[in-house]
Amino acid sequence: MKVVSKALTVPVASEGGKPWPGYSEQSFNRILELERKRSERSKRGFALMLLALDGPAEEIADIGERIFSSLAATKREIDVLGWYRQDLIAGVILTEISGGSGSAPIKSIAARVKARLALELGPDEVKRVRIGFRFFPEKPDGLVLPGDLTLYPDIRQRLDSHEKGLWLKRVLDIFGALAALVVLSPVFLIFAAMIKLGSKGPVFFRQQRVGQCGRMFTFLKFRSMYVDSDPSPHMEYTKSLILGEAKAADGGERLFKLRDDPRITRLGRFLRSTSLDEIPQFLKVLTGEMSLVGPRPPIPYEVENYDPWHWRRVLEMKPGITGIWQVSGRSRTTFDEMVRLDIHYMTHWSLWLDLKLIFKTPLAVLSGKGAY
Repeated sequence: MKVVSKALTVPVASEGGKPWPGYSEQSFNRILELERKRSERSKRGFALMLLALDGPAEEIADIGERIFSSLAATKREIDVLGWYRQDLIAGVILTEISGGSGSAPIKSIAARVKARLALELGPDEVKRVRIGFRFFPEKPDGLVLPGDLTLYPDIRQRLDSHEKGLWLKRVLDIFGALAALVVLSPVFLIFAAMIKLGSKGPVFFRQQRVGQCGRMFTFLKFRSMYVDSDPSPHMEYTKSLILGEAKAADGGERLFKLRDDPRITRLGRFLRSTSLDEIPQFLKVLTGEMSLVGPRPPIPYEVENYDPWHWRRVLEMKPGITGIWQVSGRSRTTFDEMVRLDIHYMTHWSLWLDLKLIFKTPLAVLSGKGAY
């Protein structure tokens, strides 16, 4: 739904007062956040109906009030009415509703709202009203991932509050990636030659990964596997790990990566155990698709097995070369533990936290714990 640039100038009464029956933007978005988090855990869906009006603000003050009156008259008792954007977009949280725009409950609700609007507004006014729906959990074609932050007001607000800090983070990314590529250029060239001479195939391994807000990008690493390796073993193992069905390895550890993977070359084992296969990712930091610090970028078939609450790790921040998971055990942690670490990082993000994780990374690399 396209966001209008003109305001609906409905006067806001106190939330417990009359006659206005809705919540303010702050309260409504807080309720939306809590409803989403409830749905993430229960997997019982809900829908968000958004309603806006085109036209000059001076012509629609009383129309906006009648729109709220219509929504209050048609919503169920368990639904929540308020401002999604203060004086811009009205919203109704339709609890306990799942399915897409073609589902019977949504068709019924939309028809009821439109019929009420036709009674409250004139024919020309009705034409200016735009109604849109968003659903959670939603499953767009292909990747099971929400494509924007409409249902994530908490993340949107946090990003807005960190605007200056994120600009500094980008500056740190550029200078840090340039410095790393200059310092590591001899190592870069040596291993590129060794990979080319050691086994058939290209120097770089390219793979589609899921970046910030579900945007796809081409991930880059030094090739550590034989060419045309079958991805099926990793796909099956990753699925079992996400579903909590992966068997513990020796020592009681559950690994995010397969240990003793026969697809990996001899040189590739060394590159992986030392994390030197990650060096080409500094190029992706320069292009802005990755950051020095952030969550590990998942493969699309991983995301297809995510629970709704897992999605948050690929929404808020760009994927990183290092991060809180990478310095806190890497492959020794369970998948849910990794997601919780990523969410903790994003919720408590600061430039100082990024610097601390960067300084901890060399020790994590030298220890080799969890690297396979």
